[in-house]
Amino acid sequence: MESNAQAAVTVSQKPEPPVKAVKRRRPGLFRLGDEIPRSAYTAIAAASFIIPLIAWFVCSARGWVSPLILPMPMAVVEAFHRLWANGTLLPDIQISVYRISMGFLLSAVLAIPMGIFMGAYKSVEAAHEPFVGFIRYVPVPALIPLVMVIAGLDEPAKILLIFLGTYFQMVLIVADVTRQVPRDLINAARTLGAKRWQLLFSVLVPATLPGLLDTCRTMIGWAWTYLVIAEVVAANTGLGYRILKAQRFLRTDEIFVGILTLGILGLLTDLAFKLLQPRLLPWAEVNKN
Repeated sequence: MESNAQAAVTVSQKPEPPVKAVKRRRPGLFRLGDEIPRSAYTAIAAASFIIPLIAWFVCSARGWVSPLILPMPMAVVEAFHRLWANGTLLPDIQISVYRISMGFLLSAVLAIPMGIFMGAYKSVEAAHEPFVGFIRYVPVPALIPLVMVIAGLDEPAKILLIFLGTYFQMVLIVADVTRQVPRDLINAARTLGAKRWQLLFSVLVPATLPGLLDTCRTMIGWAWTYLVIAEVVAANTGLGYRILKAQRFLRTDEIFVGILTLGILGLLTDLAFKLLQPRLLPWAEVNKN
């Protein structure tokens, strides 16, 4: 018995094997779902602009592409300076931004409430989604003759075209965002005694705000896309008009000025929405992390 007890004590006193330290994984550039260092992100983002610019300069400088198709970067810079100095470019930018703003705001003011109601109530969805789903597949350029008959040739026609290009897409996306709100959240509020309008305005709407802001960020990009189409309608100002006018006279440098200006303005609006979200909805950023 004593020998067995001593053996048991000996076994119990054996040192446990050392626990191997778990190596902390370093973030990889191509590891699925991993974050990357901020410096790497900035370098990659900068390279995405610098590399095409270098390729553009090399191709045009060596004459690999005709200047009629791809002008030199300096020629585009000179065209930008010329259009700015003669007072042409700034008014075009201002009127284009005005048209985008009015068309997008009109679309958002109408589409967001309708999308929320469609996502919240099946009866509203049944009444509107089939028609909206039909109209959104109609190409906007096909509506130009009808828009000219309804709204004429002035600013309302251009704003209406931007509205038509964004409203029907936005309302369906907003409805999908509303449907993604967890039912448990609504059921919990109902259990605590929330009334119908409290469920809608105090529970459902706040829960959709992050998705709504993302939707607006996406749809403002669509609005810029439809700007050129809108400015075809008997326009004599705007960046889209400036591009079309330069095309008639084969001024490729001015075409590039218009395209690059549209791209920069679109990028600025996208960055504005991206920076706006953590300031308006800080709790949504915490939940993401």
